[in-house]
Amino acid sequence: MQKLFGTDGVRGLANGRLTAELALDLSVVAARVLADHDELHVPRPGGRPLAVVGRDTRVSGQFLEAAVVAGLASAGVDVVLLGVLPTPGVAHLTAALDADLGVVLSASHNPMPDNGIKFLARGGRKLDDRVEQEIEARVGQSWERPTGAAVGRVRTHPTAVEDYARHLVETLAQPLAGLTVVLDCAEGAASEAGPRALAAAGAEVVAIHASPDGLNINDGCGSTHLEPLRAAVLEHGADAGFALDGDADRCLAVDHTGAVVDGDQILAVLALGLREQGRLARDTVVATVMSNLGFVQAMRAAGVGVRQTKVGDRYVLEAMNVAGYSLGGEQSGHVIMSDFATTGDGILTALHVLERMAVTGRPLAELAGVVTRLPQVLVNVPGVDKTRADDDTILAAAVAEEEAVLGDGGRVLLRPSGTEDLVRVMVEAGTAEEASAVAERLATVVRDRLAL
Repeated sequence: MQKLFGTDGVRGLANGRLTAELALDLSVVAARVLADHDELHVPRPGGRPLAVVGRDTRVSGQFLEAAVVAGLASAGVDVVLLGVLPTPGVAHLTAALDADLGVVLSASHNPMPDNGIKFLARGGRKLDDRVEQEIEARVGQSWERPTGAAVGRVRTHPTAVEDYARHLVETLAQPLAGLTVVLDCAEGAASEAGPRALAAAGAEVVAIHASPDGLNINDGCGSTHLEPLRAAVLEHGADAGFALDGDADRCLAVDHTGAVVDGDQILAVLALGLREQGRLARDTVVATVMSNLGFVQAMRAAGVGVRQTKVGDRYVLEAMNVAGYSLGGEQSGHVIMSDFATTGDGILTALHVLERMAVTGRPLAELAGVVTRLPQVLVNVPGVDKTRADDDTILAAAVAEEEAVLGDGGRVLLRPSGTEDLVRVMVEAGTAEEASAVAERLATVVRDRLAL
């Protein structure tokens, strides 16, 4: 059978790869695996586990939600429907409602035709890889169906958005009164929760792309399309703007001038604030190898350590959990504040950046200016045998030669793609011209050495 789980659940074209039948089957198996693992659930009256289910605004989420609920309830799991809610909101309520399982229906920043299913364990945490593998292995196996009173019950949780927004506001120590912020909700899951939380925290909120119709999620808006946010910040004279993605687990920002503030800069703002409060665990922030060298240099100059991982929020989260770090994230704006959340949370991130502005009285442009980003060039080299990238001695020598010339003022990263037959060549240098020249030279070596 084709591998189902990727780095962030099961994702694909809704009603294409991701069908109602597959959603139902996965939910049934997830319930059975839950029942077989005592450590994954707690005994309840009636003996039935409890699951919560939330989704983003995609129209396909409606039939997929119905399939997931049918699968869980038919397998003897009680289900609480959360409705449209950001992924971190589902994670929060999985913990707050003491559920054994959380289910998120979303394809995040992907185009509207796609959708996805992600399972969360108790406490709102990502399922262990071994549990996902067990679920995948057991899809299609026969099973004994409960009947009569043993089937699950289904109910709604009408205050899900309100509960989640209140939790977000309660993480702040400083009100946001006097700040005007534009929030691009990407026509997605945060269209209600995002403006509600920021307004409740005291900010004056201008919400854009907050009228989802099931078809317009991520369409020319949100964290992958920042131009509308920049225009709105300038039009309204706002202090800052934040753009979420479809399931609101990440965000990017712009300052009052319309300049983009990326995930590295957001991490820097939050890291320095947390360290000042004595709340940055081990005085270290977790980032990936794709973080700009300017971020790493700025943090080290400020006395903050940087622990770098492979690309992907799952690796950031793993490193945080293992060592007990309190802050981590990616250049893409996926920021994890483990004191308050078990996953990246775009609304939470925006709130705490705004709080830093309120506490210091400094504009975002100044706070983000601690990071001087080095020009970064990324060249994709297709049609090569990526499996040989780490073992080719001539390629390694070419990389070492370029790194020696760049010295401390730049770096090189060769990274085989996880999904395609290509190698990514990333170069940072003092100028864009120098970075491009180095990247093209190395791309040529990659083509010559690894051609299929």
